[in-house]
Amino acid sequence: MEIIRFADIRPEPWRNGGGVTRELASHPKAASAQDNAWDWRVSIADVSKAGDFSTFPGMERVITIIDGELLLLTVDGSEHPLEKYRPFRFSGEAASGATLPTGDIRDLNVIAREGAFKGYTSIVEISKKRAHPVFEGQLAVLLEGKATVAPGAAVEEESDGDAPATSAAEPVELSRYDAVVGSDTRSPEISGRGFIAVISIDHVESHS
Repeated sequence: MEIIRFADIRPEPWRNGGGVTRELASHPKAASAQDNAWDWRVSIADVSKAGDFSTFPGMERVITIIDGELLLLTVDGSEHPLEKYRPFRFSGEAASGATLPTGDIRDLNVIAREGAFKGYTSIVEISKKRAHPVFEGQLAVLLEGKATVAPGAAVEEESDGDAPATSAAEPVELSRYDAVVGSDTRSPEISGRGFIAVISIDHVESHS
């Protein structure tokens, strides 16, 4: 079970100097965030002043406000008011900028290379009664509240041929903005009260 601790991530300045970003995950991992070599990236950015966003040619972006009330996003001259927890998709090539009518905000960014990958963001309310699984190709980020994560139960065969027994590890507490990496073997399960962002990165099949 892989957990990416937000507190351990070093903030990096935007390429245009307008804010800072903390990268949660990218593919391929060896690619530098600065030279746009990755095929997809999931990050959290702090926006404290109005101004232009960095452009990402050949990419598609999904931005979600996760702290603060409102971001007024302008994309190629069209204005879009973005409210908290409402994902918005737009071209990374577009000329885009933002104003902050209600003050500083923090946003979740999913950027994927067009024609190769497609990124999706869903905001999910979690509960103590029913654990939310995180599957292969997904990343779940705790946005607010209190939550724990544990591997899903695995079936283990008894050596004497009796009925299979299940085993599960102790749950691990998550802090705000920690990310859980999905898996199809003992998929991690998140329980608690609050909201998570579930990011899915789908591989796009090419058609020749």
